[in-house]
Amino acid sequence: MTDQTIPDIVYTTVDEAPELASASLLPIIQSFANAAGVTVGRKDISLAGRILAAFADHLTDAQKQNDDLALLGDLVKTPQANVVKLPNISASVPQLVAAISELQGQGYAIPDYPEAPETDTEQDVRARYDAIKGSAVNPVLREGNSDRRAAKAVKAFAQANPHRMGDWTADSKTRVSSMTGGDFRSNEVSATLDSATGAKIVHVASDGTQTVLKDGLSYPAGTVVDATFMSAAALDAFLADEIEKTKAEGTLFSLHMKATMMKVSDPIIFGHAVKAWLAPVFDAHGDKLAALGVNPNSGMGDLLNRVKDDADIMAAIDAVTADRPPMYMVDSDKGITNLHVPSDVIIDASMPALIRGGGKGWGPDGAESDTNCVIPDNSYAPVYDETVKFFKANGKLDPATAGTVQNLGLMAQKAEEYGSHPTTFEMTAPGVVKMILDDGTVLHQHDVQAGDIWRSASVRKAPIEDWVQLAIDRQAATGYRSIFWLDADRAHDAELIAYVEPLLAAAGVADKFEIMSPRDATRASLETITQGENTIAITGNVLRDYLTDLFPILELATSAKMLSIVKLMQGGGLFETGAGGSAPKHVQQLMEENHLRWDSLGEFCALGESFTFLADATGNPKARVLGDAVETATQGVLDHGRSPGRKVGQPDNRDSHYWFARYWADALATQTEDAELAAHFAPIAKQLADGEAEIVAELAAVRGKPVDLGGYYHADSEKVAAVMRPSATLNAIIG
Repeated sequence: MTDQTIPDIVYTTVDEAPELASASLLPIIQSFANAAGVTVGRKDISLAGRILAAFADHLTDAQKQNDDLALLGDLVKTPQANVVKLPNISASVPQLVAAISELQGQGYAIPDYPEAPETDTEQDVRARYDAIKGSAVNPVLREGNSDRRAAKAVKAFAQANPHRMGDWTADSKTRVSSMTGGDFRSNEVSATLDSATGAKIVHVASDGTQTVLKDGLSYPAGTVVDATFMSAAALDAFLADEIEKTKAEGTLFSLHMKATMMKVSDPIIFGHAVKAWLAPVFDAHGDKLAALGVNPNSGMGDLLNRVKDDADIMAAIDAVTADRPPMYMVDSDKGITNLHVPSDVIIDASMPALIRGGGKGWGPDGAESDTNCVIPDNSYAPVYDETVKFFKANGKLDPATAGTVQNLGLMAQKAEEYGSHPTTFEMTAPGVVKMILDDGTVLHQHDVQAGDIWRSASVRKAPIEDWVQLAIDRQAATGYRSIFWLDADRAHDAELIAYVEPLLAAAGVADKFEIMSPRDATRASLETITQGENTIAITGNVLRDYLTDLFPILELATSAKMLSIVKLMQGGGLFETGAGGSAPKHVQQLMEENHLRWDSLGEFCALGESFTFLADATGNPKARVLGDAVETATQGVLDHGRSPGRKVGQPDNRDSHYWFARYWADALATQTEDAELAAHFAPIAKQLADGEAEIVAELAAVRGKPVDLGGYYHADSEKVAAVMRPSATLNAIIG
């Protein structure tokens, strides 16, 4: 069981590259913080940790693990919260199954994931696992709205050292395609509730049979409640048409989804794409594929593994592949396609990377080509469509002169959790889906067919008001052009505008803000930053997620270096370490070559903010000195080029932590605000400087060979520490 005490700063235990980096960085943080009387402890929100917490009744006492996510969920509702949250895995089913298998192999008697639960026990197991899938962590911890921006030091460095951008040409064939009807955007209805109420979601079949899909929903007064659905028939027709158009255009076919965040809807849409791509195979061998346990939602990788011994099916797949357009590849060397695993191609990372590269994607031949970017739902596809059109017309962005787009995102209390599990359903029969309030009022209803994907989402009044106030405060602090990305012609956005306009007017600042559709706001923002000016994008939850990758990747080359602050509504602070995911490819490189290219700059930025927040909250002046020194150290890492390189032989993540510690110690030793801290860190700074040659040599000596971490999702802590802290000299100085 993990320690249940709450430290001054909670530093989360997570997954993949950021967790490996923590094994190197966290001992440095804890050592330095201790000198100021600040405790920095850990709480486990990793995928493996969440699985073990969910199945404590299957484990021995020695194996049991507390539900740290639930503990933190309570903490963030208090003024005392100070959480540094690193990126964690938002698990797709294949990732979840792989983690379960690894834990079982380590002796944890947890049950298998039931693909088709039948018994009550299997239903219970499936419900527990479903609660872990997808973006399960973020809605629990985000009891506030999002403030994401490039730190001044990071932006200045990017302008002084501009990254390479791919060239755009007016005749590029790259385009974005999305549905023009039958999608979530076109079928959306929305309403704001006058009073608090409960609700249920009911399916009424054509023969009158009623099935309660979800009961016990509860909404406070002022909640904006949406409902919509995607037509399976319209989706299939769209996908089939785009495959043929792609072939005729001579471009790559690519599907861009977020099967981790929209953890129910998007895997289903992904499965439709797999079936559309292999339609002749499913037509000819559907029964055999079903008997082999093929689930297209799991991707072509799982499908190929199940059918690899069936010569007829493999021959049919080869024939279809030869007739299809070339596909956008995740790894052309290994034959991993866009449709292999639903979590491999994540829209908020894949689209900005393609746009940054001049509209080019990697094909199966290992060469770059123009691409048809298929984004089925038209809700936010216009953002990427307009970006592509802008660069075709104007050429690539110049990072050396570009301004910046900051983001204020509405996300508190599960705002706009579109396509997530509790209120998203795949229809098993035709009929009508109704959302019925406690007094019998039918708030929303849709006629649906079997296979359609119906979903509901909501946003509460308090988060909306907090979001608007956050925007007012940020605009007043910066004077930047400020735009609410809301479409008056979209049902949900129209309800939000009905909140936003009166709040701005009451504050006397209506003339300081613009309200634009996402398409128009995209063009306005690109025009603004191209001129070297700055703007604030004030958006809903999904656009918060998308834009805090899109603009940072264009401006900075990465979203992992973003300053990400969640001002919690009850007064606490949540400091996220960037928007760049958890980088599985970085882990693969470490395991094969003992080189970790993860850049901890996001952690540095979040750490400085966390110390400063702690100083304000507790009146500890030493914490403020630590925070100020972190900013100096971060600037030093950037100015002296101490960030990790991509290849073995170059400095990596562990080297950057040495230099961060050294610059941090220097700053603390030479500051004049706290003589006690200066005296404490002066000898440490000297030892770190004097030991440079030995430390750098010890870090370099281990590179180039495979390493054993004792696991991927649930690694052995001692083995990880040995890999990530190979310098005995540095370890002795840090203590």
